[in-house]
Amino acid sequence: MAQPQVDFVVAERFAVGESPVWDADNGQLLWCDIPEGAIHTLHVASGRRSHWKLREPVGSFGLAQGGRLVVALRDEVVLFDRDSGDRELVARVRHAKPGMRLNDGKVGPDGAFWAGSMDASGDGAPAGVLYRFAPDGDVRVIREGVAISNGLAWNAEGTRLYHSDSRGDYWLDTWDFDPSSGDATNPRRLSEHDDSYGRFDGGACDMAGNYWSAGPSAGQVNRFSTDGKWLDAVKVPLAHPTMPCFGGPDLQTVFVTSLDSGTAGPGRDGIVSFRAEVPGVPVAKFAR
Repeated sequence: MAQPQVDFVVAERFAVGESPVWDADNGQLLWCDIPEGAIHTLHVASGRRSHWKLREPVGSFGLAQGGRLVVALRDEVVLFDRDSGDRELVARVRHAKPGMRLNDGKVGPDGAFWAGSMDASGDGAPAGVLYRFAPDGDVRVIREGVAISNGLAWNAEGTRLYHSDSRGDYWLDTWDFDPSSGDATNPRRLSEHDDSYGRFDGGACDMAGNYWSAGPSAGQVNRFSTDGKWLDAVKVPLAHPTMPCFGGPDLQTVFVTSLDSGTAGPGRDGIVSFRAEVPGVPVAKFAR
């Protein structure tokens, strides 16, 4: 893949810009600023911006039925009404250590919201958990012992789940997935790599079966094959890219969020976009 042209969509600094989601019904790109507890929207065609403040960290979110959002807060998953600001509790979790919170999350092809927690304690015994939050409020523990749960994505057929850890060994795993039941089975290691590619962060899949992963420590977005082979990367003018998502009318525009570069002046922070050769997998909605 040749290096595409990369353009700034939003030239603005976010503390931890994350969880970009394409809302095809409204032609909007949505993303959150985790520590600010904010969810932002951009109407791409007109440039109109808006945002909501939820008064606590927003780890991730997804689209839900009726125009609402399903949102991972510190220890709760809620349904958020964009018009009224009302919240409806879906489920609550109890973290194993102080200071933990929910992190990367996405709606799966099973209509459930999948989100993991992060343990930044660094005490050698990571307590992060990958959860499945069903529309009826049932909470299923999928995996334990994760430092920073990240990288959730599904292939176009909904038969493969990808999941990564952003701290420690920087691994990427894949699971067999049943979209009718939400069962994830047969986990296996796809990749472990050093910082030459940048550690694994947020991920997305394209319709060709490739897995795209932000590499925040290398300033690029990496593309992996279904068997975990590194194929290539798109260099982006962001100090710390955090997550790609496919959007636009044809789902061939890749939007990439970023976290605060810590540098003075413009040009290293915000959201960028570039064109991909194939479309991304369409966004699923929480079935409630």
